[in-house]
Amino acid sequence: MEEDEPPLQPRTQIQGRVLFLTICAAGIGGTFQFGYNLSIINAPTLHIQKFTNDTWRARTGWPLPDHLVLLVWSLIVSLYPLGGLFGALLAGPFAIMLGRKKSLLVNNVFVVAAAVLFGFSCRAGSFEMIMLGRLLMGMSAGVSMNIQPMYLGESAPKELRGAVAMTSAIFTALGIVMGQVVGLRELLGGPQAWPLLLASCLVPGVLQLASLPLLPESPRYVLIDRGDRATCLAALQRLRGTTEVMVELAELEEERAACQGRRARRPWELFKDSALRRQVISLVVLGSAMELCGNDAIYAYASSVFHEAGIPQDKVQYAIVGTGCCELLAAFISCLVIERVGRRVLLIGGYCLMTWWGSVFTVALCLQSSFPWMSYLAVSCIFAFILSFGIGPAGVTGILATELFDQMARPAAYMVCGTLMWTMLFLVGLGFPFLMEGLSHFLYVPFLGVCVCGAIYTGFFLPETKGKTFLEISEELHRLNFPGQSQDPMWKGPEVIQSTEL
Repeated sequence: MEEDEPPLQPRTQIQGRVLFLTICAAGIGGTFQFGYNLSIINAPTLHIQKFTNDTWRARTGWPLPDHLVLLVWSLIVSLYPLGGLFGALLAGPFAIMLGRKKSLLVNNVFVVAAAVLFGFSCRAGSFEMIMLGRLLMGMSAGVSMNIQPMYLGESAPKELRGAVAMTSAIFTALGIVMGQVVGLRELLGGPQAWPLLLASCLVPGVLQLASLPLLPESPRYVLIDRGDRATCLAALQRLRGTTEVMVELAELEEERAACQGRRARRPWELFKDSALRRQVISLVVLGSAMELCGNDAIYAYASSVFHEAGIPQDKVQYAIVGTGCCELLAAFISCLVIERVGRRVLLIGGYCLMTWWGSVFTVALCLQSSFPWMSYLAVSCIFAFILSFGIGPAGVTGILATELFDQMARPAAYMVCGTLMWTMLFLVGLGFPFLMEGLSHFLYVPFLGVCVCGAIYTGFFLPETKGKTFLEISEELHRLNFPGQSQDPMWKGPEVIQSTEL
């Protein structure tokens, strides 16, 4: 027995370095870019609005009406998620034609083009260049946010797959914090430097272009989709840090041998298959809940609440950086505990805490004019709400498409999930300013209902996937989709496919 133990150690201890570098190289140009470009647009809001008005005046001799300035600004913000929607639809074909790693590299073409448009928009006197740049950055984020988890999920060993998948949330939070820091007035948030602030998205792209080519492609893609056994073996050995990978390689060979004549499901086919009913509903309900739970509302109110609490106006920006740090801390905590407490506990706990702190936050906003100390309570609620969101929905929701769907349906599920997420972001970004103006302090009440529904649905309908293989998850979901029915003798578990072609 003792002679058999040492070969097991490299799989859990030595494999870290190359896998860690792979996670960082994929994440810096993936979800980091998403969070970074989501947050840097907040700092130059007034500067870009003034630039839009000045540009229009220079062209026509007349100032642009305030409501049209607001409309142009809403379009600049909303074109980012609209581009993400287009990018999510491109991710599937990219992953097949180019492979996982090469898709992430080619995706930086959008980043370079957008950075050029941002950098020269002020000199060219064109706010349309900003709009086009935001659309291109959204397309880049849409592609990378679908391919990054696919690439990392296929590269990670099964015992670390959950923690590796959670790194997407960590890089998103890290991108938000970095965007907030770079957007400070002392750095690139001033009235003259905002074109450089928007163009700084080029830096993560360059880092990915310099590092990712040195790292291996997904072993599963190389063997099953391309049939290159030698390259697959080399990739496994580099990622695991050991030559003892023959067991894992044999599993991939069995998978490859079993996938004759099969094809992946198309996105619309997921909605027609009764065997995927619960998976699709869970993906739609919980994916929508994450985008509509009110986290954006908390961020939007942060500046005014901090100011009401007595924080000087020139110091509010530093407090806002603290909110991003809270989400980053929560993402780290979630990554550490997800394999111990499970997915359901984090989701239910997160939504319940968000409901509580959101309710207290609404009461504090309504009473802060009567009781001065309510402003401090509102500040505490902001940080508590963001922590609750980061520990639960922010990270766990992102791995549902991986764990609830088998290999036949997983690529299409990623496309459905990405399309849903970016559509919600687009609608929220376009309508949120008007919603905030209409509901005032009661803006958060509709979001409380979303949080309650998210907790209830998770508690009653979402199965726990902690510590289960994909086959065990699929068997449990099959029983849930067909209650009171014995296991179909014709059903042989999740189908294995030769290619992830959509």
